[in-house]
Amino acid sequence: MEPCEDGYVAPRTLLRLQAWLSPAFPTGSYSYSHGLEWAIGSNQIHHRPSLVDWLDADLRFGSTRNDATFFVEAWRCAAGGHHDRLLDIAELASACRATSEFALEASQQGVSCLATLRDVWGDPAIDVLSEGLRQRSIQPVLPIVIGVRSAAEGAPLGTALRAFLCALVSNFVTAGVRLIPLGQTDGQRALAELEDAVLEASERALTAGLDDLGSAALMVDVASMLHETQYTRLFRS
Repeated sequence: MEPCEDGYVAPRTLLRLQAWLSPAFPTGSYSYSHGLEWAIGSNQIHHRPSLVDWLDADLRFGSTRNDATFFVEAWRCAAGGHHDRLLDIAELASACRATSEFALEASQQGVSCLATLRDVWGDPAIDVLSEGLRQRSIQPVLPIVIGVRSAAEGAPLGTALRAFLCALVSNFVTAGVRLIPLGQTDGQRALAELEDAVLEASERALTAGLDDLGSAALMVDVASMLHETQYTRLFRS
């Protein structure tokens, strides 16, 4: 199926998109908190409203906002067959990490995702991406890999992007549920309260470009830096 930016999602495409973004997909996402562990340990986040505020800011103004832009660019390059530009964007996405832990979080999940997609849901677009990254010594990152495979599968850009951001936020909320701790129902309330932020971040990313990259969620980056030397840790970021 030819990729389109919005519209009908084929049943098999929907199933695959859900599988790739499921907690069961072996990217190791459960081992990363994106700095939340330090923020919770220092009482910056201590209940559901403060968790929602933190994640809302990251979606609208932080590194997650950048990943939405990278996802869109990767999807469009893959759909249009712009391989050289795709590799340039992949290199920028890999480098555009504020801390060493964010770089590890992005690259480890990207490597795992790419390997699993090649083994289970093989596609020429993923093989070409993998070889291009290898030749240029670029670490794969999750938004690039999922963006390319979604385009190859014919998943509409808008649908794939919203699902991708929802999966990221769900993983962060799960970390909050474990660390604060919150009950499972409060975790679902947090996800419901973040729906508007996910949808707005998606819409902005669809009209943004590389010139719009940047982060103003400074405490998210600071939390990651301080987590690097945190004495006791459950998470890798």
